Amino acid sequence: MQVSTLRELIAAGGPVLILLVLLSIYSISVILERFVRLRSAMSLSRKLLAYCQHPLRSQNYQKVEEACKKDLVKNTPAAHLLSELVASRTRPANELEKMANSVIDWETSKLQHRLTVLGTLGSITPFIGLFGTVIGVMHAFKDLAANTATAGGASVVAAGIAEALVNTAAGLFVAIPAVIAYNYFLSKTNYFAQELENAAHDFIYHNHE
Repeated sequence: MQVSTLRELIAAGGPVLILLVLLSIYSISVILERFVRLRSAMSLSRKLLAYCQHPLRSQNYQKVEEACKKDLVKNTPAAHLLSELVASRTRPANELEKMANSVIDWETSKLQHRLTVLGTLGSITPFIGLFGTVIGVMHAFKDLAANTATAGGASVVAAGIAEALVNTAAGLFVAIPAVIAYNYFLSKTNYFAQELENAAHDFIYHNHE
């Protein structure tokens, strides 16, 4: 797109388009940050769970503690869960289950941090675009009323209509990726939480059998 065309597009959209562009940049930054964070946390956690599977079943807790100590520096969810379980392994099974659920809930909430931002942007940006659309249509009718006596009455409303259409498209452009990312990350974190629950259940079952 040429610079002049881009300037005309921004001018047509007005302040509402500028706001939507800024929200789009912020939304993309949140999506990228969450993608990198979740991918790292889940990958490290799954590797740790796979590595500790045999030591846990053979009750080689020292090896598990050493592995968790390395991953705690990386703030790995599975490392927090396993280290707490190993440290409290002498407690009754029901108490271990409550503690494990508490740790998993906390780790899941950390992974879902900033997802509400994406959900909010997905909800409000279409309305912001609609607000810009209303403003554009109002400008179009105002210009039409002011130029009804001239032959160029139809052409003078083009700017207002363009403003309306640009803001509508921009609102959807911000909302659609935000909603998709929100649902994707939410499903990923919920599925991962189930993986942690299964790992905790296996540990408690084998520790108290």
